[in-house]
Amino acid sequence: MLGNVLVTGGAGGLGAAVVDAVREAGGTPLVLDKSAPSTADFELVDLSDGRAAEAAVAKLAERHGGFGGVVTAAGVDRCGTLAEVPAEEWENVVKVNLFGTAAVVRAALPHLRNGRVVTVASTLGLRAVSDATAYCASKFGVVGFTRALAAETAGRVGVTLVVPGGMRTNFFDDRTEQYRPKDLEKLNPPDRVAAAIVFALSQPKDCEVRELVIAHSEEPSWP
Repeated sequence: MLGNVLVTGGAGGLGAAVVDAVREAGGTPLVLDKSAPSTADFELVDLSDGRAAEAAVAKLAERHGGFGGVVTAAGVDRCGTLAEVPAEEWENVVKVNLFGTAAVVRAALPHLRNGRVVTVASTLGLRAVSDATAYCASKFGVVGFTRALAAETAGRVGVTLVVPGGMRTNFFDDRTEQYRPKDLEKLNPPDRVAAAIVFALSQPKDCEVRELVIAHSEEPSWP
């Protein structure tokens, strides 16, 4: 049984797909997001504020008696060259994607009951491209954070790094045409990545799925 699974970004995109997949697998999804999900208990929070994220985790843990798993699916982007992107917007990407991930995991660890942490990086956490310095910095950081966390918690908490390619979500909606995918059919639907996340969450004790790359067969950013 998955038990209670804390999902960041669970009101939309990959996070919403994870919420659905967790419920279908018999678990109880709990959401942290700036928007309210339609089918799960939640706390509204801006994950760029680490202390607010920690407080929101504590509230859900108190209401539900802890977690069986944590999935950090929330993510933002701001495309453009380093010189073009305003500093505050550049830093917000790192705050949400990296610092928000660390804050949620830090706060959740005391409430995990033989549980598992699944972090969500990106193929752009393994391969760098132009006009994505903030996103690449944050996702490369998630890769390093997760690998170090796995070493730190070995034998106590399961840790899996999920590395998805592009997905058919609203993630690209606010981008200019220059930065939108040329062919949405060459992106995975998010439920495929969510299924891989539930697979990682469902492993028996002492069996670790350490890293998973899930991408469309013609994903342009992999390998």
